[in-house]
Amino acid sequence: MTNKNVLDEYLARIDRLPTWGLSYVILYAIGFSYFITLYDAVGNIGAALPYIPFLNASTASLIASIGLFGYIPGSLGLGYLADRIGRKPVLILTVTLTAIGSLGMALSVNFPMLAVFRFIEGAGIGGDLNLAMVYVTEFAPSAKRGKYANYIYLSGWIAVGVGATIASVLVTSLPGIGWRLAFGIAAIMAFAALVLRVAAPETVRFLVKKGKIDEAEKLVRSMEETAMARAKVSSLPEPKIIQYNTPTKTWSVLGNRTFLKRLVGLVIFWFFIYFVQYTFSTLWDYYGLALGITGSTFNQYVLYTGFAALGDTAMAFLLLAFIEKTDRRLITQIGSFGWLIGTIVAAYFVTRFDLLGMALTLGFILNAIGGGMSYLAGYLMSSESFPTSARSTGFAISDGLGHIGGAIGPLLLFPLVASFGPITAWGLEAFPVVIAAVILWFTVPKTVGVRLEEINENLLSPPQMAKSKSTESKERGTS
Repeated sequence: MTNKNVLDEYLARIDRLPTWGLSYVILYAIGFSYFITLYDAVGNIGAALPYIPFLNASTASLIASIGLFGYIPGSLGLGYLADRIGRKPVLILTVTLTAIGSLGMALSVNFPMLAVFRFIEGAGIGGDLNLAMVYVTEFAPSAKRGKYANYIYLSGWIAVGVGATIASVLVTSLPGIGWRLAFGIAAIMAFAALVLRVAAPETVRFLVKKGKIDEAEKLVRSMEETAMARAKVSSLPEPKIIQYNTPTKTWSVLGNRTFLKRLVGLVIFWFFIYFVQYTFSTLWDYYGLALGITGSTFNQYVLYTGFAALGDTAMAFLLLAFIEKTDRRLITQIGSFGWLIGTIVAAYFVTRFDLLGMALTLGFILNAIGGGMSYLAGYLMSSESFPTSARSTGFAISDGLGHIGGAIGPLLLFPLVASFGPITAWGLEAFPVVIAAVILWFTVPKTVGVRLEEINENLLSPPQMAKSKSTESKERGTS
């Protein structure tokens, strides 16, 4: 049997599993790193920047953008590397870069030092966000892919909410060193996640690709035994083996008209999501300063903003109820309106110093609906829309190039405020997200409950139904 046929069988065997087939420690290890990544990328930076003594509004905007400029080569380079050498070694590399970058930021004494380590951290985060989602989707049965992806997403969005809250408390209660502690916590957690991640296995798809059949067989058998014990069943249904054409050349796959269309649609989506997300997460507190909020009122403003981020966390829990039943594109469309409405209404409240109204709007509309709904659906579509040989690279390109928007958005906010006013400026930042979500309906397929190969490899050549070993044995016995 060829490696290709072996992989078809293994995928069918994984797809029939009633539950997660690996140790939950592995899921926690990936989720823990997702927690760290989003804590450092979104949760702490916005609260910390106004309290770093050697920064001003211009250099704070640069620090926000530098992290994104590090994210882009990290996402693209490490994503492609993961398709070449495997998921596991790159997962180890990404969390190492994040740990080094976070530690360096905590110890920074001037702008250049902070900028260098923010770039390094950004590179690690860029690779990690993409690859963690790819890793989980490749191990999960198709009927439960959204559920297990939501587990690691949930840990990340707990970091967005809890992390922003912790960071806001630290910087307001310890203004001299709170920002250092906020970054230092991330470094400690990243080094801990590195230890956990070393124990994670390589994905079955990649083991077979590298010819490590015995290792893949042992892993699949272990997954079957674990899943049966966890689900308390004594047998599994017959695997539905479908033979797919599995191309190995990454760039030829992405040059295919169908996948190129998906890639373009996802790049546009992520460009405008990050355009407004990183503007909001890194500069919302500075926006308050620019409008004249100072002193104890500003500390209250920062705390309210931090607590409002718990809306992201709440939505991540709510998504467990319907993520496996709802078209990802619909979820992103609803989320896009959350971004538009949330930014405009919250900006309106800030101009009137109505901090409670601002916090409620940020929490319920912008964070919960806008951020909480858009991101999981977007991550899932990005990890589901490309064949195995180009999955990490496709995700990395769409997400990585999309972060150019995240680098540009913060640089434009204050010029837009000066030209159009504080409320219209946020509307201009957020409105393109609505259009980008519409484009997804015409570029990305419905993926709920469908095997990854049926969404992707199936399009490259007609699949063929194959017989499992047990079926073949039965037929030979009755002939």
